[in-house]
Amino acid sequence: MRTLLVADMHLSHDTPELNQGFYDYLTQTANGADALYILGDLFDAWIGDDLLDSPHPLGAVGREVIARLHQLSSDGTAVYLLHGNRDFLIGERFIAACQATLLADIEEVELQGMPAVILHGDSLCTRDNAYMAFRQQSRHPEWQAQILALPLDQRLELASSLRMQSGDANATKEDAIMDVTHDEVVSLMESYGVTTMIHGHTHRPKVHDLTVEDVPAKRYVLGDWDAQHGWDIVIEKADHKTAPRLRQFALSDPPSA
Repeated sequence: MRTLLVADMHLSHDTPELNQGFYDYLTQTANGADALYILGDLFDAWIGDDLLDSPHPLGAVGREVIARLHQLSSDGTAVYLLHGNRDFLIGERFIAACQATLLADIEEVELQGMPAVILHGDSLCTRDNAYMAFRQQSRHPEWQAQILALPLDQRLELASSLRMQSGDANATKEDAIMDVTHDEVVSLMESYGVTTMIHGHTHRPKVHDLTVEDVPAKRYVLGDWDAQHGWDIVIEKADHKTAPRLRQFALSDPPSA
């Protein structure tokens, strides 16, 4: 009885070691688990499911990811995805091909019997006004439809430009602005009536202790993957108790359980 959660793999056509490390994780670690939750930013950028018909190298990565996740699902592990700030244009075609389930931006779930709220995490960074404005725009169906109507080459250029602009902007922002807002975390947990939150996005892996309605609570933050290391959270059910574990591991030797 085991559930796994990951986030921020940022797979791309120019990250072959990272991509292979993720594939190995699926076959060596995720296979046999009850469920795998991917909490956003599976890709460094995804600019529409028509990439799957393209000879562009990113399309090839997408097709390989689909094949791997489809196999994992066929072998009995339930696969769940939610959008991140870099792959919010993953669509129904991609999800269906993976045999996965697309979750809402904020989802209340039971993980081996433990109630929790899961999300990518960018919506919690409410002090970053510029990003929050972009997030509101980019999640609007009309804006997405306009972007998806552009030729593929233009979308690829736009994604590259947005990443560069984001990097330049983040270089001048205070760290606290780019992290989650504590009051937003507590308010969200109170609204769902849970004492466990799991998210990614901030690239600051840690287990935070906090108090929600006078009750001890925890916020688990997943780390981002690179060419050498990955991060996950493992939740196992033993003796009717859940035991979430945040762990880092070498991609060259992903854990078998």
